Amino acid sequence: MEKAPRPTLFDFHGVSMTKYFTENWENTQNVEARPDDILVATYPKAGTTWVSYILDLLHFGRICPERQESIPIHARVPFLEYGIKSQITGKDLVDQLPTSPRLIKTHLPVQFIPKSFWEQNCRIVYVARNAKDCAVSYFHFGRMNSIQPEPGDWNTFLRDFMEGKVVFGSWFDHVTGWWEKKQTHPQVLYLFYEDLIEDTRREIDRLCSFLDLSLSVEEKQHVVNRVKFDNMKHNKMTNYSTVPLMDQKVSPFMRKGKVGDWRNHFTVAQDEEFNEYYKQKMKNSTLQFRTV
Repeated sequence: MEKAPRPTLFDFHGVSMTKYFTENWENTQNVEARPDDILVATYPKAGTTWVSYILDLLHFGRICPERQESIPIHARVPFLEYGIKSQITGKDLVDQLPTSPRLIKTHLPVQFIPKSFWEQNCRIVYVARNAKDCAVSYFHFGRMNSIQPEPGDWNTFLRDFMEGKVVFGSWFDHVTGWWEKKQTHPQVLYLFYEDLIEDTRREIDRLCSFLDLSLSVEEKQHVVNRVKFDNMKHNKMTNYSTVPLMDQKVSPFMRKGKVGDWRNHFTVAQDEEFNEYYKQKMKNSTLQFRTV
């Protein structure tokens, strides 16, 4: 069977997008959020699946252990804006979720979040990852995911990433837009991928506090063990091996899960140019990242 052509990028209200995230736009924007919904918001490749799995275990690991073995994470935590013609949309999956709270994921920049999430004062967990590791991970994701535009070679992709010519737009705008929102909106918890790597248990404690969850020491440790990278990489319910759109022979969906892998990709010249560009783009923000 012939492969469908890769989608092309276009400007959508100032953000680079593809048809797979805009064709169902009106329905997505009209989603009816509920007060206990929990939204996981990230720029792509910033730990979305990781935090989705943590939240699912915290809420349902004890009361529905069987769902952990039978329902893939992308069905337990649907992707809100996803919409391919002839396939069930993310919004439909959200509407059909049987759980309470509903766990929902999105890569939308803050200005695109459907208004009902703000009106219902939903809790939102935003996860940010340093730009260099994010760029590397996004590059490999583009190589293996047939609904991403062709990434080109690493040098081409890095240039596109810096200029925001990738799906969901500029990393800089995304992380700073959500950071600014968090300053005035107490229902946004802003987490860092690097902190999760450094001390998963500490960040799980923060999540429990934010979500008003009471788990025992043993229950929290069980979650920590389940969400270790190697365990998730070999778990068919979390490693996206059930998704035919992704060719894991090209690159695994869960590749390395490390901080600092960018050093294996950036040349000295690329690093110097990126650092200069980064300084300019982030000069007005208080947001600080770690790249090691």
